[in-house]
Amino acid sequence: MPSPRILMCAPDYYGIEYEINPWMSKHRGSSPDRAQAQWRKLYETLVGLGVRVELMTPQPGLPDLVFTANAGLMFHQAFYSSRFRHEVRARETPYFDAWMGGAGYSVHTLPEGTFFEGAGDALFCGKSLFAGYRIRSDVQGHQYLGQALGRQVLPIELVNPYFYHLDTCFCPLAPGEAIYHPEAFDAYGRRVLEVHIPKLLAVGQPDAHRFGCNAVVVGKTVVMNAGCDELAACLRALGYTPVPVELDEFIKSGGSAKCLTLRLDGEEAAVWE
Repeated sequence: MPSPRILMCAPDYYGIEYEINPWMSKHRGSSPDRAQAQWRKLYETLVGLGVRVELMTPQPGLPDLVFTANAGLMFHQAFYSSRFRHEVRARETPYFDAWMGGAGYSVHTLPEGTFFEGAGDALFCGKSLFAGYRIRSDVQGHQYLGQALGRQVLPIELVNPYFYHLDTCFCPLAPGEAIYHPEAFDAYGRRVLEVHIPKLLAVGQPDAHRFGCNAVVVGKTVVMNAGCDELAACLRALGYTPVPVELDEFIKSGGSAKCLTLRLDGEEAAVWE
């Protein structure tokens, strides 16, 4: 079995330099030393699980390049590059595209006028692609992806600004199995998840606000922010091993373990036949 492959970028230039979601505050800022230590712990944890971690070169002036999940969507050897809603993040795209092209992936760009923020808003669970929209990505971008991939895309409206990307409130664990925070979705979105995912575990507000859903799944191990004790107990009952890593410096920007990683070879829950 080949080792899982994940793309990360060290937080050399990470900081709160602008405010584009409710978590961010330039007045509060972040601690560079703590951010470096927490990122390093996440990196070492993943390597210890047998993950092959690929690294991008950090770039000055791009504090959120560290959140590689937003680079785009991976599908086999194809990379569908993000079209960011905010210009401050759109500047990251040339660096992500160059890395992917240099790594041998074919780079595809969505049509102009669409918004799409990568694996932050597009997550496979089984053969279906669950796609968050309204706050950062739009339905038109997801419709394009559905046609390009030849897969069913299930748009889900995000209604809580604190959960502005799908990966902040939804985490597929395996085909047909996922965790989610119900309050992040409208009633129709909750129904879509309930109908299409047989084993769906609801995450309460305290753990959701500690970004418990923003987790990295490696086999039966779930790496997530520390302090999500109720969620950890529920995962153990489902046969998973939760591994806590303190990532509060990145929550200040609205991200955690999942946001800091981009799976290059397909998530555990994805079926890429």
